[in-house]
Amino acid sequence: MEWRDEGIILGARKHGETSVVLETMTAAHGRHLGLVKGGRSRRMQPLLQPGNRVDLVWRARLEERLGTFQVEPLELNAARLLASALAIHGIQLLAAHLRLMPERDAHTGLYETLKIITAHLDEPEIAGPLMVRFELALLDELGFGLDLTQCALTGSRESLAYVSPKSGRAVTEEAGAPWRDRLLPLPRFLTVKARMETPPDALEDAYRLTGFFFHRNVYEPRGMEEPAARGAFLAALARSAGGAAG
Repeated sequence: MEWRDEGIILGARKHGETSVVLETMTAAHGRHLGLVKGGRSRRMQPLLQPGNRVDLVWRARLEERLGTFQVEPLELNAARLLASALAIHGIQLLAAHLRLMPERDAHTGLYETLKIITAHLDEPEIAGPLMVRFELALLDELGFGLDLTQCALTGSRESLAYVSPKSGRAVTEEAGAPWRDRLLPLPRFLTVKARMETPPDALEDAYRLTGFFFHRNVYEPRGMEEPAARGAFLAALARSAGGAAG
């Protein structure tokens, strides 16, 4: 068995004295693991860092085996990401999110989004909105997607201001007014495709929204806790916003 693909490194763990088991998110083969022989050498260690985009050749005698990776660099992001606390927590959060998906299931859309986010993880004003959009895309891939395109009560696509915690569907400001205390705020930047300024309070509402549905539909049914990397990423994002404001 053999294939070739590009991927972004999510992590690596030691295997024996000289090798590592590399975890990647690939364009066409999903989240995939493979053994890199000699991966702990001084030459290979800088290449096998989270956030780097690499060319991969995977080989195994049988498809279900771990197999081996041959790895070549395409885009070395790790050094840049390691200089930013936000980026470090961000790549850890992305890895934790992707581990919710079955191994070896292809998710091309998630990979392309991951590639875009990785390029901007050290830029708070871009990384914040991109990460929450990644969370929305992940919920959709997991089968718990939110419908933020039109009002669940009126069908209107204008003035969407809330999300129903029961249905995960948007509600207009007027239609939702009688139940506003029971609804989740819907930040406007999530309902438009064009890039727009994202105030800190709108970003907090966005992460509160995705966090609610992750807890109810993913973490609690699986008996999981929210990954520590999510809180760390949001704390670093808040510090970045505070620094910019200062």
